[in-house]
Amino acid sequence: MDETAEVLWSADSEADTVKLAQWLALHAEPGTLITLDGDLGAGKTRFSQAFAAGLGVKGVVNSPTFTIIKEYESGRLPLYHMDVYRLSTPEADELGLDDYFYGEGVSLVEWASLIPELLPQERLEIRLTHLGGEQRSITLRGMGSRYSAWCRELAGMPEGGGKA
Repeated sequence: MDETAEVLWSADSEADTVKLAQWLALHAEPGTLITLDGDLGAGKTRFSQAFAAGLGVKGVVNSPTFTIIKEYESGRLPLYHMDVYRLSTPEADELGLDDYFYGEGVSLVEWASLIPELLPQERLEIRLTHLGGEQRSITLRGMGSRYSAWCRELAGMPEGGGKA
């Protein structure tokens, strides 16, 4: 992997989280991989809903906790929304995740820190931390040149209080 960059995004409201998710959706291209981690209630599903809306996905987007993978084809790119919380690494490996990660769509993986050895080296890691009320601290770590560039661009944005 050639480079990494990290930025801290301060979300004082749900609207700030939505703004970040939609910005990322606008920059997504085939093969984009975004991982989401954080405690229960940190906002992973809400982030995923806003990201999906940014891609133009129609219909309800909810957590794929029990279905593991939900595929949405109605946006400008296919969205593969995954929740690997209930999977062991061997079970996750049997799902053929590489077909999604290197496919024509965007992979959004909740609880990705549970399967690090199955993830491509190049990805955008997002950790959401609930600070009370609607406030969130969102740490973005870009691994690889494309995702590192996103982090540097976000760090320069005044809204969201991006800090490298």
